[in-house]
Amino acid sequence: MSRKAAREAAVQILYEYGFHNEDARELLNFRLSDGFCEMLDDETDIKKIDEKQHDYITRVVLNSIEKQDEINNLIKTNSIRWKINRISRIARAIMQVAIYEILYMDDISEKVAINEAVEIAKKYDSRETVAFINGVLGSIVRKGS
Repeated sequence: MSRKAAREAAVQILYEYGFHNEDARELLNFRLSDGFCEMLDDETDIKKIDEKQHDYITRVVLNSIEKQDEINNLIKTNSIRWKINRISRIARAIMQVAIYEILYMDDISEKVAINEAVEIAKKYDSRETVAFINGVLGSIVRKGS
């Protein structure tokens, strides 16, 4: 599984978590063990999730949930003319992953976090939302939040 597919899996798990608000660890265990992640990687013939990607998904999902208030505050602060309830759940999940990567994962550059978020957004949301996500993430990086 590629890092790109692992990132998308983290977004989808956070999206699902937003609807059910069940125990995050249980949701992760279910999703990481039922073939869910293997379906996401269409770039290679190797579709197994490896330990590195499993750890990445687990880290991003659990820690971004823990930091959710901080992340949501950054989204609100950097959203121009968008109220938090106007932002789709998938857009919030995409930004949650990207903001967590920007703030807490030194091995991922800010540019990569933003570019990957934009690419995922193109797959799941409107052009307007893609531009919004790009703008919010860019603003967070420029301000050094």
